[in-house]
Amino acid sequence: MKKIVLSLILTLLGIRITTAQTLPKTTKTRPNIVLIVADDLGFGDVGFNGQQLIKTPNIDRLASQGMKFSQFYAGTSVCAPSRSALISGLHTGHTYIRGNKGVQPEGQEPIADSVLTVAEVLKKAGYITGAFGKWGLGPVGSEGDPNKQGFDQFFGYNCQTLAHRYYPNHLWNNAEKIVLEANENLVKNKIYAPDLIQNKALDFIESQRNGKPFFLFLPYILPHAELIVPEDSIFQYYKGKFAEKPFKGHDYGPKATVGGYASQEYPHAAFAAMVTRLDWYVGQVVAKLKEKGLDKNTIIVFSSDNGPHVEGGADPSFFKSSGKFKGVKRDLYEGGIREPFIVTWPNVIKPNSKSDHIGAFWDLLPTFAELGGVSIPKGIDGISFASLLTGKGKQRQHNYLYWEFHEQGGKQAIRQGKWKAIRLNAIDNPDGPVELYDLEKDPSEAQDLANQYPEKAKELGDLIKRSHRPSALFPFYRTTK
Repeated sequence: MKKIVLSLILTLLGIRITTAQTLPKTTKTRPNIVLIVADDLGFGDVGFNGQQLIKTPNIDRLASQGMKFSQFYAGTSVCAPSRSALISGLHTGHTYIRGNKGVQPEGQEPIADSVLTVAEVLKKAGYITGAFGKWGLGPVGSEGDPNKQGFDQFFGYNCQTLAHRYYPNHLWNNAEKIVLEANENLVKNKIYAPDLIQNKALDFIESQRNGKPFFLFLPYILPHAELIVPEDSIFQYYKGKFAEKPFKGHDYGPKATVGGYASQEYPHAAFAAMVTRLDWYVGQVVAKLKEKGLDKNTIIVFSSDNGPHVEGGADPSFFKSSGKFKGVKRDLYEGGIREPFIVTWPNVIKPNSKSDHIGAFWDLLPTFAELGGVSIPKGIDGISFASLLTGKGKQRQHNYLYWEFHEQGGKQAIRQGKWKAIRLNAIDNPDGPVELYDLEKDPSEAQDLANQYPEKAKELGDLIKRSHRPSALFPFYRTTK
């Protein structure tokens, strides 16, 4: 462990229906798939997208080895519905889970058994499946349990509320509750859960011996608030580098709240260390794949579930976490939903390639299905971008992308080509005005062009409303007109 951390610090200081016919001739077997999804990592939090203050050498190396996407989007701007869009291939006007809705005693509203998930699609194709990190789509034993949604193995936080704490008193290994006695009652903070989860993920890779393809889903919780890391060499590297304003939160101890955020004397250093620790995990995954001889036929996808948060003492403006874009988590402006996105596949995807292809989380299911040699499910919103990755065939394009967000009065957004429309306060005013932006000329969404192009604003406003399918579980409009 010490050698790995030392090596890291030295680096920092120095630094619709298709089949397997789409697979390139160089690939003799179906590829393994590793999907890494960070939590609340902004577009600008990584070096390859311009980050200057935080070191991400492993993620940047991954970007240099594959294809970097400049216009790829999350499912929406908060955790559960964004992940629901990812695993179901449906945008948030259609997907089953459309908001963060907790249930007792622990967990979130379960995604329905009727939903066909990416893990189920790949499992039927013969893939071994595992998920390690944060779930948030259904309690243990419910129909949304990851073991009932296509994953052979799950280890981590079932409940995203408990994932606010990095030193929790328990995690889940499938249906087994793993009590972390050293962290009992949130009094002691001995076991840093992300490190434990990472070790289990590496064990999953280590266990792949029978030649069957595998799908490894890594929904990491870093760098989600709270701002806390082990006080090791990674944290020490950043400590003292930035001006700091201490954050006073709800500390560990007898009065600790489950979903609270701990105090942090060095919030900037802690956030930077969390991002670098995430980068370290990515490096470990790549190294383990190489060690096992699995790297040559493994696709690695790296992204984030939504834009950067502002809770718990986080300061996205200081780090320019959203890059040049406006907005943060819970916004449908670009900063809330446009994400860092990388795909690598040795000998298939050309190193240092770049793409301005417009895609979103719901495209991953059909893409993985096609690359896994199985028919793409009908009735989904996603479009496979396997042709783009392999260079085989003409890549289909979306007519539009749609998002909705059920908090803060209700927000909806749509992108069609260069145009982006956003409707605020949609719950009470479903036919209200929209803001209109030309993302080619104005990616920062600084100039609302709705008055200048009223016909386009009306066209996209009408399309926004048609893109939402009512949900009894997650009702959106309070009134109808």
